[in-house]
Amino acid sequence: MAPSLSVRIERWPIAGSFTISRGTKTEAAVVVAEIAGGDHRGRGECVPYARYGETLEDVADAIMAMSSDISRGLDRLGLQEAIGPGAARNALDCALWDLAAKQRGEPVHRLAGLPTPIPVTTAYTISLAAPELMAAQAEQVATRPLLKVKLGAAGDAARIAAVRSAAPHAELIVDANEGWSADVLSENVAACAEADVTLIEQPLPAGCDEVLAGMARPVRICADESVHARPSLAALRDKYDAVNIKLDKAGGLTEALAMAAEAQRLGFVVMVGSMVATSLATAPAILVAQRASVVDLDGPLLLQCDRPHGLRYDGSLVYPATAALWG
Repeated sequence: MAPSLSVRIERWPIAGSFTISRGTKTEAAVVVAEIAGGDHRGRGECVPYARYGETLEDVADAIMAMSSDISRGLDRLGLQEAIGPGAARNALDCALWDLAAKQRGEPVHRLAGLPTPIPVTTAYTISLAAPELMAAQAEQVATRPLLKVKLGAAGDAARIAAVRSAAPHAELIVDANEGWSADVLSENVAACAEADVTLIEQPLPAGCDEVLAGMARPVRICADESVHARPSLAALRDKYDAVNIKLDKAGGLTEALAMAAEAQRLGFVVMVGSMVATSLATAPAILVAQRASVVDLDGPLLLQCDRPHGLRYDGSLVYPATAALWG
């Protein structure tokens, strides 16, 4: 029987809310692609990037537009040529990996020629808010080893100082989500250095980050919105010290694995991140995280509830998926 493709949109409530410089979310809206082949079904989950003009409906339509190709046996390599990087390709790519693993009775890491994955330590996110509220958030999770602090608004120096005071022993990384301007860049980087922050994600808007090439960087600067798939890497070498690889940007596990290898070859520190989503979206990223120096895969922890057979979190330690979930 020829493979068949289905797609659905799902909404998963967030515990409380999740705020970054671009706004607040109260739910994780995801698109799930499912490919049935024989007695097996492979699943992949993606989160459309509104930042890049993706919508739930457009991504779902783009996935279903591949239905005929899937039924004719389109494989992962063919998929890379058939559709560009982005959320739609991510869901399809991960569904194809999952289906192959189930059909062959072997885990994805073995199919990909990778070592057996081990648990990794993930960052835990502190949402953007007033300094005293962020300090309260940080105090509640101060024993976690790595905290990711959302910044990107006026008064960020006070915010990072408040978080550091509330969590004196945690390693801190910062994500400005393109929320700073060149006028406040030096001041905010200095405040982060004073707070012993080890990495700052995307301080300036993508396309307005040339100033980074000429400045001293007392804290490592990581590209997020400025980096997508492999072709975007070379132009970032003078401006960034690290790159955040996300499957929804790269367009799936296949490209993300190749991208991590290329980023390391170019001398970048590799960070692996994800959107706020369920364990189904996060599971493939754990394979990429095996070669990352910084891991930010706490999305499922921010939800009111997760999928059945979701990822196991032991504090900030996240374990690889079981076959009941993915791969």
